[in-house]
Amino acid sequence: MSNLDRPLDADELITLAERIAQLPAADAEWVGMLLRELLRARAREAELLAEQASVRHETEAHSGELDDQLAQVALDTAEWLRTLWNVGYMGAGSFRSQPRSAFPAIDLEDVRKSSLFARIRQGKHALPFPPPTRQGLPWHELLEDSGQRSHRVDAEVVREETGLAFGAIIEGCAEWQVMEECVENKEFVVQHQGKGPTYRLRLGDGATARLRREPPHTTRKIHLQGHGGFHSYTLEWPADGDGRTQYVPLRAATWTRAESEAEHWLASTHPELYGQVRFEICEL
Repeated sequence: MSNLDRPLDADELITLAERIAQLPAADAEWVGMLLRELLRARAREAELLAEQASVRHETEAHSGELDDQLAQVALDTAEWLRTLWNVGYMGAGSFRSQPRSAFPAIDLEDVRKSSLFARIRQGKHALPFPPPTRQGLPWHELLEDSGQRSHRVDAEVVREETGLAFGAIIEGCAEWQVMEECVENKEFVVQHQGKGPTYRLRLGDGATARLRREPPHTTRKIHLQGHGGFHSYTLEWPADGDGRTQYVPLRAATWTRAESEAEHWLASTHPELYGQVRFEICEL
């Protein structure tokens, strides 16, 4: 690189300023103006380079965060698709098929409206059994509902020849079972496929009805125990048939996580009781 191709360093600029001072006054004035303009341009160039370096650093940092977010979305999507595959869901507007008969046909509408995907993105476990459907689409919102509000539904009760109510068709789903007829021809306790929460179905005029989740009727203890600054949670549960008590360790570091793990264990081992048990903490 020749001397004309490289930028002047600080020493050369100082020497140039000294030589300008030695010029005749008429020449020194306009040459000095050129030098000051040069220095302003150099300073502005340094500012621009610094800004570019800062933007590049922030972009790289954000890119790293985005990669982490995309990785988590990929994991959540895999869990979502695995669940849909296991329950045989075939995509929006399609009837369910037998599990693992074909790969789910997922479109943008499924991604945007899937409460199952939203549940997984919130760090919650996917349930091991399919939810009820509403007009052919999975109705996860009903399972997530805490029972604070009722849902307006189209429903009818199905009876045997003897008059005993044994099933119900709610929002086009015929997989509801009648657990109890509370008020004749008016009020029923129903459950979907014998699994999950129970709901109170109140029939109105015509096919219009109200559906509301029943509150939990059983309470179980989750024991909190501390060891050297670390906490562990254990679910107390009666063993089946022999009157003994079993203690189920929960993989959790917080109460919220412990409650979520207990609900997942209940859904996996006793799906007929899921949503019907409340948990209370018991410190040892």
